[in-house]
Amino acid sequence: MLMRDGFLLDPEVVHLNHGSFGACPVAVFEEYQALQRELEAGPTDFFTRKVARWFWGGAEQPGRLAEARGRLAAFVGARAEDLVFVPNATSGLNAVIRSLTLAPGDEILTTGHEYGAITRTWEFVGANLVMCKPDELAARIGPRTQAVFVSHITSPTALLFPVEEICSAAREAGALSIMDGAHAPGQIPLDLGALGADIYAGNCHKWLCAPKGAGFLWARPEHQGWIEPLVVSWGYREGADFAERHGWSGTRDPAAYLTVPKAIEVHATFDLERARALADEAERRLGELGYPRVEGVPAPFMRAVELPPGNPDELWARLYEEFRIEAPVYDWAGRRLLRVSIGPYNDASDVDGLVSALRELL
Repeated sequence: MLMRDGFLLDPEVVHLNHGSFGACPVAVFEEYQALQRELEAGPTDFFTRKVARWFWGGAEQPGRLAEARGRLAAFVGARAEDLVFVPNATSGLNAVIRSLTLAPGDEILTTGHEYGAITRTWEFVGANLVMCKPDELAARIGPRTQAVFVSHITSPTALLFPVEEICSAAREAGALSIMDGAHAPGQIPLDLGALGADIYAGNCHKWLCAPKGAGFLWARPEHQGWIEPLVVSWGYREGADFAERHGWSGTRDPAAYLTVPKAIEVHATFDLERARALADEAERRLGELGYPRVEGVPAPFMRAVELPPGNPDELWARLYEEFRIEAPVYDWAGRRLLRVSIGPYNDASDVDGLVSALRELL
């Protein structure tokens, strides 16, 4: 069902950028704030008895954080012991990338469709990135390929990649498969146990509509030992498992993690087929204006279209300042793209507004 009144979004703005930061439904946000109030009413009790006891040097005790992790694991088709909460997919992928031991000559096979922040992480560790076209990935895996890194759903181009095929080819060649699933949870069904990836990181604040600060890192058991946490804290001890090593990084508000089960519950009420149909309609109408979608298999609720050459920052600013429309415009591979994201609160009038604005501005 349409949930425009179920979100806290400014009604004076046309929000067509759900993919960047998500949006939290009122019911989820209220649970989030209730947890924060409970924490502040009794911080010691909340952390030491209700959530977990990592920082006392022992294994995680049953508590709310373990329960929330179990609910998320079931939602993404994983075992709870193979998944840990992280603030976002970028944090999880940083832990993985910065833990890799890369020898001279090792190659990281990837594409030009990846999220720029993670490309910078690879550059930070001095990785030899080999770019290729998405449909060439499987065939390009060679003896120097240490890892294949791709997005399940790409951020700049809003495409759904055939990750099962890519992961299978990587496994056959003896290379790691590392998947950036930032845009996947809540947009497409996930079964991480069957997907074939070695490592997968995802966000809960985007399409699952959890509060900001909730993501996850998943790894096959054989890879969990070498992935070091970004912050070494009480869970870093001999005999600690994956959850314990990554689960406690000092005092931080865990309310976003604990709210994920509520987000899963509310997500089940969304009319996903309606959202997909509206994304199709947006693509069709923008195509009629002469703005074709980026070639490839489109994501269910996101579409990236190519605009005529011009200044992307200026158009992005004018869309918001003159028409109160939030839709990112940016340069990608020398092409000016606009990305439309359809959230559960969008309707046909939002697409009408974007089409009308582009007619005038372009």
